[in-house]
Amino acid sequence: MSSGDSPRRSTRIGRPKKTDAPTMQRTFGSPPTSIGSRPVVAQLLAELGETLRALGCRWYVFGAQAAVAYGKPRMTADVDVTVELGSTKRSALLAALAAAGFPTRLRLSDALVDAARLFPLVHEPSTIPVDLLIAGFGLHQDFLERRREVDIGGVLVPMSCPEDLVVTKVLAGRRKDLEDIRGVLQEQGAAIGCDQIRELLAAAEAALARPGLVRRFDRLRKQARSTP
Repeated sequence: MSSGDSPRRSTRIGRPKKTDAPTMQRTFGSPPTSIGSRPVVAQLLAELGETLRALGCRWYVFGAQAAVAYGKPRMTADVDVTVELGSTKRSALLAALAAAGFPTRLRLSDALVDAARLFPLVHEPSTIPVDLLIAGFGLHQDFLERRREVDIGGVLVPMSCPEDLVVTKVLAGRRKDLEDIRGVLQEQGAAIGCDQIRELLAAAEAALARPGLVRRFDRLRKQARSTP
């Protein structure tokens, strides 16, 4: 969400535990480039996942890549991930990622590394930006428990479930977020839990003092139904 407990970007600079969640079979289509025999995003996520698994960190993809996986194809130039540190220190996480080809996009002081929640990285082989958000308590923990595995170019990737993705994008409220929501609703159809989304948004309205979130979702849902 676009709050302190949200997987969207905050003002700060800023694996999965095996579950019985369903595995969705979905690919990104034809990417502009590839690394070896894999699409570039699939290779990026495979390398990222290998590093995070070695550290014992739970994680999931959210944002634009999740919107593409669950909804309609669109151009997107970055990857957003949330990572639960567990017993791993931020400095150790960044060092391991840098060694695996994911350095930070800017120099960070030790003090900033210790305090930051959002780290701007880059995947060196592809030059794709990767924004890594450190998971907090509350909603992030709920999102981690509800994540599901999605097949991205032959790589099983932990991803925010479609309901949580829609909630975070309703909260963000940018034009591209609203377009993503309509695409997800159209593609997922009756499989998506609209009652769950409305319940989460109602809780967010109360917690964040942001009335109108449920109405926004209902409007988008109606638009998705009426669009061929």
